[in-house]
Amino acid sequence: MRNIAEFQLIGRVGVVKKVGSTTHVTIASNYSYKDEGGEWRDDPHWNEVVVFSATTARYIEKHIGKGDLVHARGRVRQNSYERDDGERVFTVDLICNDFSRLAQAADNRDGEHRDADARDDSFGRRQRTGSPSPDDAIPY
Repeated sequence: MRNIAEFQLIGRVGVVKKVGSTTHVTIASNYSYKDEGGEWRDDPHWNEVVVFSATTARYIEKHIGKGDLVHARGRVRQNSYERDDGERVFTVDLICNDFSRLAQAADNRDGEHRDADARDDSFGRRQRTGSPSPDDAIPY
């Protein structure tokens, strides 16, 4: 049997930043629970996903904005290093292999990373509204 160390996140984008040759994306996801008084509470968790793929990084740069609902999937990598004071520090890296936008943030509806000749369908996916391209007639 194969061992698996994978992650899957669905949440809202916080910050997208370039760090050297990698892209780091923070994603907030909520866990809901009932408190002692029976009231529902949200408990947000922030995770930082590391993207090594240049193709995925270009997709994120072009199509992803703060507040967008995204899906990220990849592998979990444990790492450690030693500080200058000799203390050993352990980290867990979320290495993203698959990244997609599920819905755009409401305040980014007219953002510059949007296709001006498209609209969202009821699932938040982009649909072309202009005239079809000649390639659209090709059945394969």
